[in-house]
Amino acid sequence: MLILTRREGESIRIGHDIVITVVEVRGSQVRIGVDAPRSVQVHRAEVYDQVVEENRAAVRTLDRSAEILRTQVPPKEH
Repeated sequence: MLILTRREGESIRIGHDIVITVVEVRGSQVRIGVDAPRSVQVHRAEVYDQVVEENRAAVRTLDRSAEILRTQVPPKEH
């Protein structure tokens, strides 16, 4: 992990098209701005982790439902 020190109004550039700017520092909170192309998804880590877990749970539910259907529906005869 790269650790950098920045002051209010200063920025960090990631690649050619992503800029992270320290907008405000108030006590223990830091507000940052992210300037990135629309094709780059930007999420708070806790929100991203929650979405990933909900997607995994949905897939598990679908897998269980498909297995139940396979055991309940007899195969078609040709």
